Amino acid sequence: MSPIIRELQRRGIDFFILHTGQHYDYDMDGAFFDELRIPSPNYNLRVGSGSHAEQCSKIITGSEKVLLEEKPDMTLVQGDTNTVLAASLVASKLHFYLGHVEAGLRSFDRSMSEEINRVVADHLSSILFAPTEVSKANLLQEGRPEKIIHVTGNTIVDVIHQNLELSKTRESILDDLGITDANFFLVTIHRAENVDDGYRLRSMLSALRKIGELYGLPVVFPVHPRTLKMIDRFDLSSGGLIAIPPLGYLEFLSLASRARLLLTDSGGIQEEACVLGRPCVTLRENTERPETVDVGANILAGTDVEGILASVERMLGVRGRWVNPYGDGESGRRIVSIIEDLYKRGR
Repeated sequence: MSPIIRELQRRGIDFFILHTGQHYDYDMDGAFFDELRIPSPNYNLRVGSGSHAEQCSKIITGSEKVLLEEKPDMTLVQGDTNTVLAASLVASKLHFYLGHVEAGLRSFDRSMSEEINRVVADHLSSILFAPTEVSKANLLQEGRPEKIIHVTGNTIVDVIHQNLELSKTRESILDDLGITDANFFLVTIHRAENVDDGYRLRSMLSALRKIGELYGLPVVFPVHPRTLKMIDRFDLSSGGLIAIPPLGYLEFLSLASRARLLLTDSGGIQEEACVLGRPCVTLRENTERPETVDVGANILAGTDVEGILASVERMLGVRGRWVNPYGDGESGRRIVSIIEDLYKRGR
């Protein structure tokens, strides 16, 4: 959302930030406000961890109070988190105009809570900002009116363009970790369907160790708090990997732009790798970012050792000559222009 926030500031448009605090670790939360140089939230619900029901109920209760007090002309939500689901429900029931940034993404796997969240948000929203034509087609297929859908590109491209140069100030992290440019693998694992399953988590960790041994390259593994908890619960080990605490955005961007290859179960990192020209292996059976696979930047490996090893071998032969499918880095400006035009025309 930072490119949209910056553009609102540049145009002098009144706005406020309601932060639910769903991500509660500093490096997964506060660091983003500091490093991306965006204003501190006007409201922070400090929801923290909990079951889906616990998180959503706290967000619904807290955000309802804020929206009733502020009475915004438009509420913008972004992505597919529990925050998006809960805030969309509140805005919709209060009859506030709702816009969904990054609309229309589909994995077609309802076992993923993120899929449920984004489908509900898309069907409650008054205006939909789809990153690609594929996303638009998904929305049309579900019966959403074409007149409310706008293909804008993805703001993640804006974020990378705006911060890649700044991330070079964090190059010392390579020395700190004892790694060199383009001679390491970078890994993230955090999705519940992966880390909450002991067999899958064990399989992925085993594959990561084998990859490091096979190619003689270090495997850097910033460990998400949820993943660390499950490694301990299942009595597993991250031995053989460079396991480190979660990184701030600029440090992660510095590593991602220099990695030989990325392995992840994150949707956003599939996009970032694609934009950065780095090959990606996705540790899932499906993806809501099929554009990355279509252009040859990404491959679906699943979570079995053999599938991961074969996918890494294939993607190591790929060079980042694909065309980025997510836009020109002007998505934030485009979204704010659409909103301004909407209100000039009386919505």
